[in-house]
Amino acid sequence: MTNSIPRVLLGKSDLNVPTLCLGGNVFGWTVPESEAFRQLDAALEAGLNFIDTADVYSRWAPGNQGGESETILGKWFAKSGKRKDVILATKVGMDMGEGKSGLKPAYIEQAVEASLRRLQTDAIDLYQAHRDDESTPLEETLAAFDKLVKAGKVRYIGASNYKGARLAEALKVSRDNGLAAYVSLQPHYSLVERKDFESDLLPVVEQHKLGVIPYFSLASGFLTGKYHSKTDAEGQARAGMVGKYLNDRGFAVVSALEEVAEAHQSTPARVALAWLIAQPGITAPIASATKEKHLTDLVEATKLSLSKGDIEKLNTVSNGKIAE
Repeated sequence: MTNSIPRVLLGKSDLNVPTLCLGGNVFGWTVPESEAFRQLDAALEAGLNFIDTADVYSRWAPGNQGGESETILGKWFAKSGKRKDVILATKVGMDMGEGKSGLKPAYIEQAVEASLRRLQTDAIDLYQAHRDDESTPLEETLAAFDKLVKAGKVRYIGASNYKGARLAEALKVSRDNGLAAYVSLQPHYSLVERKDFESDLLPVVEQHKLGVIPYFSLASGFLTGKYHSKTDAEGQARAGMVGKYLNDRGFAVVSALEEVAEAHQSTPARVALAWLIAQPGITAPIASATKEKHLTDLVEATKLSLSKGDIEKLNTVSNGKIAE
């Protein structure tokens, strides 16, 4: 079993602190199994031992049914014997087809067993509600998670895609009923997606000292600097996902990233991640890699220290503290 969980998730100072989390959403989608194995070996060797996936990854890809990412990770654990060296996070709740979705207790029990089989492990370090399920009482969902923790199948639980009020309510339900509580939040947050987290969620996570592991930290690749016009996105796998950033504001953010990167002899991706790591409340941003150079960016981002002036420049161009 893995010997640590991010320090901020537990509020303890004597545990290791991964400052970046490797995203597994690309495994079985844009990264085939053989390449995923090489990437995972390289990531662990470089010190990136926190890996995030979900049961639904990557159901959206043609020919996939969901579970592909977890399956690849499970095969790698079996081949490498490195499960004990990894902090493993996965998620439940998104639509898997055939009525498999949500956070009802019976489905959570079914879904965790399926994830454990695919991952070829006896326990998940961080099991997260992929999104809020308002049709199921929080008491029922949290009681189901509590049961998994007590059974040793899950070490800790986390939330993703919750609103601030619902997250606070969930924490209260756990406290009032003596149930396992969310120790972390996985929100959508980046230089070009700031308002919802900073205005609605940050006060809650700071009050309750939750860990924060943002997804889409590089805005689906937009913040790597590969897009300088709408034409650059044509034919790209994530063209639809970056479309809303292909405007004057988005391109101004990319230009500022490039300026800061040049000053540090770095790259826009490293700067964007370093900015995120430096933000209040952030534990370990999630970022994916589809090429070796991308993985290098993730590793080097953890070593990049931005100046106050760098951060102010990026804050200003992304429309101040809370961007619309």
